[in-house]
Amino acid sequence: MMPPTPLAALLVLPASPAPRPRLGLAPSSRRARGTVVRAAALRALPRRLELWPPRLAAVERGPPSSHSSVPPAQPGVESQDATSGFGGGGGDGGGDTDLGWVRVFPHVLTASMANFLFGYHIGVMNGPIEDIARELGFQGNPFLQGLVVSIFIVGAFFGSLGSSALVDYLGCKRTLQIDSIPLILGAFISAQAHSLDEMLVGRFLVGIGIGVNTVLVPIYISEVAPTKYRGSLGTLCQIGTCLGIIAALSLGIPSESDPHWWRTMLYAACVPGFLIVAGMQFAVESPRWLAKVGRLDDAREVVEDIWGVSEAEKAMEEMKLVVANDDSQASWSELLSEPNNRVALIGGSLFFLQQFAGINGVLYFSSLTFRDVGITSGILASLYVGITNFGGALVASNLMDKQGRKNLLIGSYLGMAFAMFLIVFSISFPLDEDVGHALSITGTLLYIFSFAIGAGPVTGIIIPELSSARTRSKVMGFSFTVHWICNFLVGLYFLELVKLFGVGAVYAGFGGVSLLTALFAYNFIVETKGRSLEEIEMSLSPAAPGERK
Repeated sequence: MMPPTPLAALLVLPASPAPRPRLGLAPSSRRARGTVVRAAALRALPRRLELWPPRLAAVERGPPSSHSSVPPAQPGVESQDATSGFGGGGGDGGGDTDLGWVRVFPHVLTASMANFLFGYHIGVMNGPIEDIARELGFQGNPFLQGLVVSIFIVGAFFGSLGSSALVDYLGCKRTLQIDSIPLILGAFISAQAHSLDEMLVGRFLVGIGIGVNTVLVPIYISEVAPTKYRGSLGTLCQIGTCLGIIAALSLGIPSESDPHWWRTMLYAACVPGFLIVAGMQFAVESPRWLAKVGRLDDAREVVEDIWGVSEAEKAMEEMKLVVANDDSQASWSELLSEPNNRVALIGGSLFFLQQFAGINGVLYFSSLTFRDVGITSGILASLYVGITNFGGALVASNLMDKQGRKNLLIGSYLGMAFAMFLIVFSISFPLDEDVGHALSITGTLLYIFSFAIGAGPVTGIIIPELSSARTRSKVMGFSFTVHWICNFLVGLYFLELVKLFGVGAVYAGFGGVSLLTALFAYNFIVETKGRSLEEIEMSLSPAAPGERK
């Protein structure tokens, strides 16, 4: 096993948690004072918009309110839809060219390399699993082959559960660096494995690292990105995952002729981990986390660096209002209280519905669909799917801050439902064989594309946007825990359901869940584009005593 010393030497970790300024109050008093400050701010707000059952529609867009730190739009000035919230401009773009995202882009790009690794480890077992089974002595045992793949999900489950404690204590930057250790070690152990046990240990370690990163990266991007570009930059998670899958599948092509090539593929997975450790050393820490732990001067410095000096004062005012001297750590039980319980319910529901809308089942079955039209290479078929997924993610990055999260989510699931019913039609009704195959391929690619423009990226973007600064990591950890459980269940029972009911019936069920999710999004998801995280949080906070209707 590779010793972690060389990697640890790259980390400049504080000997103790960052110092926090004290105000001479006991923790409970500071907490109470924070509540009073927030309540006073909320009393200054105008009456809320009508709420979705019962409160979250407060985020829905309306006329600029008097409480917002964003001034009303003036003639000749861009509307709030594009610049609302601090960080809206992100700096001077210079003339007609909008370059406000440029300063923050290297930071979020470095973080999104973790999603590249996620995609890579999804695709790395696609081709060479038979070669691995043959060399490690479990060939012909489908249970053990499935275990090598699924142990990754088990590790990700535990990583998601433990991620919030690391993020709250160390911040996003240091957590990303430390989390690269199990990713590098896991890939190395898997690459040099000479037994099934070693392979399982390596895959489990990789899963832990992926579980932490899938929670952490959306939080980091949402907290670092300027409001105007938060949605578009958030799609880097999906884009990174797609590129990782494509890279793994492309690198895996030689495995069809070289039975030992899988070791090279797994050794290659160590490289992005080292790049993340080195790159995050130069990346900024989340200004929201810095403010939450009392490092307000550092938070201001980050804001001035990546959003521009003109945004700093407004940003810090909003951060101080939300933090409100509350430096205690959130507990899991706070997800049971309002409004955190509703945000957690939305997060868990979105991932539950996403998985049972069938994305992993369709990905699994796509190789058989392509085989019917003469594309016998599973890797080549998966490459077609990966490129379609990547194209959809690029479209989403362009539309996220224009059309908004809610519209993309609804349109995405409607497209997925239509694609599923198209495939069911091609399977269930007597058609010319070539026509049926063409409809199946069209439906499969349309489903993947529709998923990539909304259901994939929006789910990870909107949950941290709706979460409060205090409970964001807990809500994300809970939501992704639901994701991994559902992911495991779909993978476990998909083929059994196909054997019992047939592909047409299972795909019809996926289409029905997609329609149900579009309806859920229409009724319960609120639009967050163009609003700062602090503005969203204040809109969702319970009204002060005497203010509730």
